[in-house]
Amino acid sequence: MNAAEQAKGIQIATKIAAVVNLFRSEFPDAKADLKPWRNDPDTREWVDPDSIDIGFHFPGWSPRFQGRSILVQIRFYQDPVEQQERLIGLETAAFNHQGEAWRLSTVENWQIVGNYQPATDVAEKIKHFCRQVFELFQS
Repeated sequence: MNAAEQAKGIQIATKIAAVVNLFRSEFPDAKADLKPWRNDPDTREWVDPDSIDIGFHFPGWSPRFQGRSILVQIRFYQDPVEQQERLIGLETAAFNHQGEAWRLSTVENWQIVGNYQPATDVAEKIKHFCRQVFELFQS
């Protein structure tokens, strides 16, 4: 779900802002988009109400990123025992003019998969960003 729609209180709004700052500390040229999903019936069908979704857009296509935009989905589940939301993991996907270039899921094995691969240092920065988001939501 769009991050702008999930920012329902000061605590979660602060964490969303921190996520943006964490990403921008790794990639200063990125511009955050707190509403990466369009508001139409086809898109709404695919939106996960238990996620915070943020898009990051770069000034142009980058061979180091193999893309122009990165979608970050921070996924949660409602813990029935403790009656609170728990972080499951992050899904990140880079997009170029042909569609999805690569994907990284922290839910599985933290491997980048796709037809196009980012530079090694970019991949490490993405993984570092993901680890920082885990720390943020587990505190």
